[in-house]
Amino acid sequence: MSQEQEETLEAVRIAKLERLRARGADPYPPRVHRTQSVRGALETLYALEARGGPLSTTLEVAVAGRLTALRGMGRATFADVQDGTGRVQLHFRRDVLGDEPYEMIKDADLGDFVQARGSLFRTKTGEPTVAVQSWCVIAKALRPPPEKWHGLQDVELRYRRRYLDLMTNAEVREVFRKRSKVISAVRRFMEARGFIEVETPVLEAHVGGAAARPFVTHYNALDEQRYLRIALELHLKRLIVGGFDKVFEIGRVFRNEGLSTKRNPEFTMLESYEAYADYHAVADMVEELVAAAAREVHGSTRFPYRETEIDVAPPWPRLAMRELLQRETGIDFLAVRDRQELIASARKLAVDVPESASWGKALDEVWSTVVEPNLIQPVFVLDYPVELSPLAKRKPGQPELVERFEAFAGGFEIANAYSELNDPLDQRARFEGQAGLRAAGEEEAETLDEDFLRALEQGMPPTGGLGIGIDRLLMVLLDQRSIRDVLLFPQLRTRADQG
Repeated sequence: MSQEQEETLEAVRIAKLERLRARGADPYPPRVHRTQSVRGALETLYALEARGGPLSTTLEVAVAGRLTALRGMGRATFADVQDGTGRVQLHFRRDVLGDEPYEMIKDADLGDFVQARGSLFRTKTGEPTVAVQSWCVIAKALRPPPEKWHGLQDVELRYRRRYLDLMTNAEVREVFRKRSKVISAVRRFMEARGFIEVETPVLEAHVGGAAARPFVTHYNALDEQRYLRIALELHLKRLIVGGFDKVFEIGRVFRNEGLSTKRNPEFTMLESYEAYADYHAVADMVEELVAAAAREVHGSTRFPYRETEIDVAPPWPRLAMRELLQRETGIDFLAVRDRQELIASARKLAVDVPESASWGKALDEVWSTVVEPNLIQPVFVLDYPVELSPLAKRKPGQPELVERFEAFAGGFEIANAYSELNDPLDQRARFEGQAGLRAAGEEEAETLDEDFLRALEQGMPPTGGLGIGIDRLLMVLLDQRSIRDVLLFPQLRTRADQG
């Protein structure tokens, strides 16, 4: 629809708005009187029918919602009204309403919110219907609904104007209802295991806990630079130092990186830390948590995913990264220690690795390009090289490896966990090594957080730490192709018509 057409339709609706006001109606009243939701009204009807008695003409309800259909038939008009719980048909009759209230229907449009009071009955075709005795507009819509009222198809418009997407696509509303259920299930699961939920700062003086570039802002009152957090880790581990044994947080984190089907610059993380646990204990917890989330939305641990089916029932396979990488690519990362040699091996596999990439960065590119997309069924990949994991504890007897796992499902990472490094001297040395990578141009390398090191020097017990990308987990559980399909308001480039 052109802008000129939109403006014409808007002018027509404004004229209707003024006619309603001229009749003494308030198109935006301060309150609404309804007896129940649409679903509640329908359930009232079903319950009466189940008892087998005749429908009473005094089975009166008052419902409210958005007009999604309007069908004039001379002295009678049918309409559909929808709220957040369902849809019901309205039946307007001139001889019941009177001429003036019936004529006001001409000033109603699709997209308007209305309130209707009347008795419930079924039409000859069996449609549950409200025989309207009185009605009014409670919010006049000045813009028409999308032309594809029964399912908005324009993908970019769906993301940019999510309200239109939710208005017209019932399956999209269901995705976000399920998102809410999954997050509630995760929270209940953690609390049942004795974890307490906490909140940590979003604005940080030092950024850390992940290999990512931060967003930078300025704190005017302090005249200091601040960062939006890229992870929850370092503050949560301070709480373990302080005496909490089990903590978790579900919160937004922000990474200044590109947009893709698997990446959005702001996303939701669950991070948890458990004193006296290691990465094996955390893996046991993860597979139980994901199974519980699947049962919450599917009633089962098995569910469809693209052209196959995924089963997240425990136990999940546990494979060493070294063996899996060697099997899939022929690269033994314990044998190939030279950076240039690793980059050359990557390029033979058609992996585009910049000449300036560090050894760890090159290895990560090979892994994420060649191996990761094939990991459809849930699996734990264990024991990563220390270069990729500056916050994880070294593996006893193999100091070149760390006790870390990543969980994969659907062809991408959904969780990351460590036996947390609690040796403050080793941690300082690794931070300093990361500083060298940053100085060499690797912008995603860790920064040194002196206060966090001071906390570790106070002593932190052996601890198992976990991070789960809630959005990616939902992509798997709900079979969504893009992270934008599980985010209500994904990040997009600003268009000229948005200012």
